[in-house]
Amino acid sequence: MASTEDTKPDPGWLGDDDDNPVTAAARPAPGAGDNPVMTDPRTVTTVLFDGFEPLDVFGPLELFGQLPDQFRLVLAGPDGAPVRSAHGTPVVTEVSYETAPSPDIVLVPGGRGTRPLVKDPAFLAWLARWAGPAKLVTSVCTGSALLAAAGLLDGYRATSNKRAFAWARELGPRTEWVARARWVEDRDRWTSSGVAAGMDMALALIARMHGRPLAREIAGRVELEWHEDDEWDPFAVEAGLVPAE
Repeated sequence: MASTEDTKPDPGWLGDDDDNPVTAAARPAPGAGDNPVMTDPRTVTTVLFDGFEPLDVFGPLELFGQLPDQFRLVLAGPDGAPVRSAHGTPVVTEVSYETAPSPDIVLVPGGRGTRPLVKDPAFLAWLARWAGPAKLVTSVCTGSALLAAAGLLDGYRATSNKRAFAWARELGPRTEWVARARWVEDRDRWTSSGVAAGMDMALALIARMHGRPLAREIAGRVELEWHEDDEWDPFAVEAGLVPAE
C-alpha cells in the first residue's frame, strides 16, 4: 500500500478546496477563485470500451469542455476504431489504448461493458500500467470496479454505483468502500457514484483546481443543479446500503 505522502498530488497542481482547513492559510484572497490555478492545459483522457455508459463520459466532458484553455479532451479506445456505447451509438476515438499518451487526468466510465473487462487480464494490465502514473485517476459509476480490478484502488477510499456496489466491493478487497457518498476524494483517486454523479465530481474537481466560483458559473452555464456536498446520497438508502436517517 502506498503511503499518503508518496501518492498525494502536488497541491500547487491540484489547488485548494474552499472548505479545506489544512490549506486555508495558502488560499487566494476572495475573488481570486476566478483565476485558474493552472496555466497550461491538462489532458483528460477517457477510456472507452464497448458498452460504456454515455452520460458517464459526456456529462463530465461537457463540464471540462467549458474550459478549453485548461483541459484538453482525448478519447481512447481499444484499437482507435469507433466504440459502441451501452445504447449502441458509435463514438469515434482519437487514439488506441497502446498509442494513448500519458495523461494528466484519467477518466474511466462505467456501463455494462465493465462486466467482461473485469475478467480481462490484458486490459487490466494495460490500465494499471497506463493510468497508474497519471496525476489524477477518476471514475464514474462502475468505472471504479475496473480501477479496483486493476489494483488501482488498493489502499484508497472509493465509491461506486449503489445498485452495483456489492459487485464493485468484491473486486476491491483492499479498498475502503464508502457506501454513502456522491463522490469520494482520496489523494490522487476520485471516484463517483452512479451515472449523473460524475458531473458533480467533475465540478468538484474544477472547483479544487480553479475555485468554487468558477465551478458554480459553469454549472449555471449548462443549467445544472450541482450537488456540492459529496455526502449527499439518497441512493445509498434506496439501495439498502445504509439506514435511513
